[in-house]
Amino acid sequence: MKSLLLAGAMIVATGAICRADGLYWVVGNRATNSCDIVTSNPVIDGLVGGNIWFGSGPYKSLDDARLARSTINACPKEDPATQAADEGRPG
Repeated sequence: MKSLLLAGAMIVATGAICRADGLYWVVGNRATNSCDIVTSNPVIDGLVGGNIWFGSGPYKSLDDARLARSTINACPKEDPATQAADEGRPG
């Protein structure tokens, strides 16, 4: 019975890790004074001298993360040239 419960717990844990793929977070980067969109769960380390001082998310799509970034007051407003560079298009 214990091995069955352990196997079930492992399946649930593996499923949770696999679901994390394809998610996006918005993080405040103190080093660049900008808000970045990342694809891994950020480690908030601003209180101990690190560069990441806040994180928001997860968001299911890149468009959702961009919308969230535009509504966060701590994020500087992006200009179209910067946004085009993020997307890999010429400004």
